[in-house]
Amino acid sequence: MPRENSLDDSEGRSLTPDLDEEEVVSAGAGSPVYSAFPETAQAGPQPLELARIKTGQSKRSLHSRLSKAHPSANVFSAKTTGRPHLPPKQRFQAVVRKVMSLHRGTTLLGAGKVGAEPGIDPSRPAVDAAYRHIHQECQIEIMDYSAVRSTSRKMNNEEFVKLMNMGSQEPPPREPWVKVRWINIGGVSWDVIKALSIKYHLHPLALEDVFHGHKGNRSKADYYTKHLFLRVLCHELVEDDDLPTNSLGSFTDAPRSSSPEPISYFSPEDGDKTIDNSTEELAKSGGISTSFSSIAKRPLSRRSPILPTTRVNSGRPTYTRNSIPKEFSIMAAKEAALQAQSAERKEDEAAVRTLKKGSRVNVAVSPMFFFLFRDGTVISIRSVPNLNFTIPIAYRLNSRDTVMRKSADPSLLLHALLDLIVDNAIQVIDRYHVKIHKYELQILLQPNMETVKELHILSGDLILHKRTLDPIKTMIFGLRRYDVDRCAALIDTSDPANKDIKIVGFMSHKAKIYLADVYDHMEYILTSLDMFAGIADNLINYSFNIASYEMNEVMRRLTIATIIFLPLTVLTGYFGMNFPAMWSLHHTDLFFWELALPIMVFVVPIALIGDLKKFWHYMQKKRDIKVR
Repeated sequence: MPRENSLDDSEGRSLTPDLDEEEVVSAGAGSPVYSAFPETAQAGPQPLELARIKTGQSKRSLHSRLSKAHPSANVFSAKTTGRPHLPPKQRFQAVVRKVMSLHRGTTLLGAGKVGAEPGIDPSRPAVDAAYRHIHQECQIEIMDYSAVRSTSRKMNNEEFVKLMNMGSQEPPPREPWVKVRWINIGGVSWDVIKALSIKYHLHPLALEDVFHGHKGNRSKADYYTKHLFLRVLCHELVEDDDLPTNSLGSFTDAPRSSSPEPISYFSPEDGDKTIDNSTEELAKSGGISTSFSSIAKRPLSRRSPILPTTRVNSGRPTYTRNSIPKEFSIMAAKEAALQAQSAERKEDEAAVRTLKKGSRVNVAVSPMFFFLFRDGTVISIRSVPNLNFTIPIAYRLNSRDTVMRKSADPSLLLHALLDLIVDNAIQVIDRYHVKIHKYELQILLQPNMETVKELHILSGDLILHKRTLDPIKTMIFGLRRYDVDRCAALIDTSDPANKDIKIVGFMSHKAKIYLADVYDHMEYILTSLDMFAGIADNLINYSFNIASYEMNEVMRRLTIATIIFLPLTVLTGYFGMNFPAMWSLHHTDLFFWELALPIMVFVVPIALIGDLKKFWHYMQKKRDIKVR
């Protein structure tokens, strides 16, 4: 008879079963064995086997014990083609256990680990399953323009995906008058990026940079055969309430070559409850279901599968009879340790941000990605789900008298976007300029430790901003100087067909001229950062030097007072002695001053001879200045 369900032949089995279990393929509901042995099919295991299960004589599966305990086991295993028939609820529970086991195993063994295959290929089902949980309601705008005309369309996720899926594998067609198409996407969502990458053949390494953008990544330009890819960190002034929680646009904390974990279908608690409830119900139902209960509750045997069947197994190290740790348990322990370290690091960073709140310039740093194609298509992607950042560029494209509209050059559009990023960075620098002047005024008037603390925070922020802004200058220089050379490196010179091919860069000559102005602005930004960092350090050193100088002055005054009154103290102690026969006590107090004043005139100049010399040299220099 045909199988009732395609899942029947694999439900309830381990993903890596024992070798002896592979020989026994359990019976289906319509197998001939059930007609030949109706009692066995209805009543489940024989009393002998149930006794063996209760006494724990064997740790093998029920099917293995049946195959060796009964003479008819060979016939049972030879003639069967499917699993025993289960009610729909129990069959569903078995499938859920298998999916959970596969999910946990692939999470630790496959995606998301160091050494994973670089790049993101959306055409692979495994990649689609690993990234489909990244969803965000995006704002998308498509602008087509030339020197004489321009159009604009705004879409949501569903409309954009529908547009990308229309027609053939080529990009959506454009009107004949269109010279440049700008696809501006605010927000990062897997359905949008997947449809866009398949239609425009975006490189997998570029997609990996889109989904793995965090503060450690540098701004850069990557040259590929079909397009130029730019990744630039945008610095934008924001208010306290507008500061985004994910300003760095990071969708995963994993390293560059790794991928995010697949979507979680169950929480740890739900997973344990599901397995425990399902096994208990199977045990209570009687018959062949008792075998599944015994299999689920039995301890790990010598040939236990690598993939876990419960959350307990995935988080607790297991050992074989030879006390050798299981590979999966070792990986699970390492994974747990890494997650604990990551959680601790995030808590520390949150605590530092809380302490610095109110004393720093609020700057949102988020990555922005650009794709430049030779057919005049420019794609810009920003992790923030709005298009407010690029409103000035859209306004300029709607005016016919701008350079971008007159030239209809896609590389000039890319220059305008880079110039917009640099202009926002200049606003950040101007805000730091105001801050540093305010702190300098406070330090010169009256140094205090609160101002020193704010200077310390500002100095650290300046160092971090320089680290993120300096690569932009290098990237712009490379676009101007090495654009043609990098395009030439993409051509395979060993192919005779490419011998006389003309090398053309992605950036036009006019775009390179305008990029020189952007480069000058970046030079001003970086030199300003160095200057502000130097001023902050000097102010901090000045504050501590002033505090040290004031302490020295206090000690100097105390020393002078001690020197002046030391002879008087000695004489007072002498005349205060209570002896009956002392010739000096028969005189008046005038005799005390006759002794004290000469001693003070002799001792004080000797103690202050160094200060007197400095004062003498100071008066000589002042006199020389007046003479000249």
